[in-house]
Amino acid sequence: MAAPPPPMPPALDSDPFASIFSRNGSRLPDDTVFYAIFPDASLSSPAPDLSLRLQSLRHDILAAVSPFTSSYIWQHEPFSLSISSSSSTAAEPLHLHGKLRYGDNLEDEWFVVFLLFHITRKFPDLSARVWDTDGEFLLIEAAFHLPRWLNPSTSLNRVFIRRGDLHIVPKTKIPSPSITDSLKFLIANENESRAADPVQAAIKSRISDYPDRARRNMHRARVRVPPPVAQVLRQEPCLISVAVEGFYDRDIDSMKLASKMEKFLPRGREEELVPVSVTMSRAMYAQLVQQTFQAPKCYPMPSRSDIKAYQEAELGMKISCGLEMAYQLRRREGAEGRGSAWEEYKESLESIGYFDGLLPGSKEYRRLMEKAEEYYRNSSLFLRACETMSAPVRRIDEIFSLPYSADDFRTEEVPPSDDDSWLYNGEDELNSALREREKEMELYDAELKRKQKSEESLDTGPSLRSNNDDYDLGDIAKSMQAFVQKMSSYQGAEVPENRDTKEVELDVDRFMRDMESIMGRQGTEDTPSDGETGEGSSSDMDFDESEGEGYDHEGEGDDFMDSYSEALSKELKSSSISKSFARANEQPSKSNEPGGSSSKQDMDTDEDFTPVDVDVNLVKSLLDSFTSQEGLPGPASNLLGLMGVRLPKDGDSSKGK
Repeated sequence: MAAPPPPMPPALDSDPFASIFSRNGSRLPDDTVFYAIFPDASLSSPAPDLSLRLQSLRHDILAAVSPFTSSYIWQHEPFSLSISSSSSTAAEPLHLHGKLRYGDNLEDEWFVVFLLFHITRKFPDLSARVWDTDGEFLLIEAAFHLPRWLNPSTSLNRVFIRRGDLHIVPKTKIPSPSITDSLKFLIANENESRAADPVQAAIKSRISDYPDRARRNMHRARVRVPPPVAQVLRQEPCLISVAVEGFYDRDIDSMKLASKMEKFLPRGREEELVPVSVTMSRAMYAQLVQQTFQAPKCYPMPSRSDIKAYQEAELGMKISCGLEMAYQLRRREGAEGRGSAWEEYKESLESIGYFDGLLPGSKEYRRLMEKAEEYYRNSSLFLRACETMSAPVRRIDEIFSLPYSADDFRTEEVPPSDDDSWLYNGEDELNSALREREKEMELYDAELKRKQKSEESLDTGPSLRSNNDDYDLGDIAKSMQAFVQKMSSYQGAEVPENRDTKEVELDVDRFMRDMESIMGRQGTEDTPSDGETGEGSSSDMDFDESEGEGYDHEGEGDDFMDSYSEALSKELKSSSISKSFARANEQPSKSNEPGGSSSKQDMDTDEDFTPVDVDVNLVKSLLDSFTSQEGLPGPASNLLGLMGVRLPKDGDSSKGK
């Protein structure tokens, strides 16, 4: 017998969006923007007092943004705020939060950003966050101006909006901040957290046209619809979003509902169409106009000979059918308590293995699903889902309860439709946006090259010259020394901005012990000393255990190293390698001078005691390698280029001599 369905997660049961707003829960829904507003008092006030203050603050904020949002038609849902549950997340203080699905209308998301900047400017004691499926999308907008340390993995709980500016909590101040840590830092150190001016400019330029841009995003269209549809749109203009969503997201089942039009076309083809003016977003208008849809047989359509009347009726028919489909589906889902809340609960059951890999539709799967549905219907989330899904249905029923007739719309003067040339001239706007991005990238590349050139000048000194014929070979050795002293990582070698110039400390004794360990001096069964536990060295070479058996570590180690060194010196001395190195203060051999002579014994004695000049040998080897490339790309030219050294072509080398 299968176990009963697991209880609903407390956070989900008490606050259906708790896991979403924490960003640590399930995957964020697509095409949805999330936002949270934290009052400074949330860090100090007791929870009961703070809850009352948040209710008052919520009312004040909605009143402050009402002049911008009252006439705005949102794509799917309006801007709203709710109070977070005190038990939703222990790591976050009580705050206001909300979510808004913008769908295909990206303008809704940036309008929310504008509202948050306005709210924090209007209420200075607030800090706000905003994010979506892409994460901190505000940082994406200002990507060319961000500090190098800031990336998606380091931006968590760092990006806020406060006093109408963008704030970024510095990594040097708080390495791994929580929400509470960041809020405390913002309150105490606003000047330190305020983002740089280029970052501010990049984001504020994106919202600088609002709220005028929000008004321009609205499109007014003259349509012909049945009187019930006209009554709904006149009483509740925002329900146009429900109608467009029902039409645009239709499927086979919902289209069956549109074929009957039971709610909004009760008299069928005998129903008269009346002209009305409908305001919607440009995205909604495009979704309606650019889809082909055949009118149901029961729908009265005018003759195609009257082109204008037919176009108005066709657009009105799509709105009417969408409203019918949305009404019937929401009434059904509202009664069943389905929707996003049920889908999220079902996903949580699947993630914890409740269905145990059973195939959907199988007998056992259906039995488990019935148990889960029964538990869901008894939860508080079911009641909230029913209320949310049924809200448009209840409002439409209330509107239909009021008296109305077709005569109410015949006498009204309906303005003409707005010009929709923007729908067909989008290519120009797209090209303009692309040119702006290209210009931004060009400026970024130019600035990056300028900084790199400046850094190379500081690192390599006089090796960077405009005249390739005027160069000093000694700069190559200096550049190599500067190059090897740079910090390196998986991203390459670079000079850190706040470079610490202290010298590298080397534990010589530790280094010698590690080297002796690699050479087998300690054998394979030696245990590490107390100070080296867990830090043993590794090697690519494997030695046989027999090589270390019976070896006297105390008495013969030094003798072995001396013998090995002597044998290695003899082997090298018999070769010509020692003669290939240039030595310090080397003078021309007397045997090469007129009348001069020198014995082999003298030469060997000089070589034994004269140190090798490392810089000279380095330069000589690089020049030989560069010459052998014969002007083609190769390791020597690549390495010299990284160091900022530009050598003349081999054919011009005589000029530098």
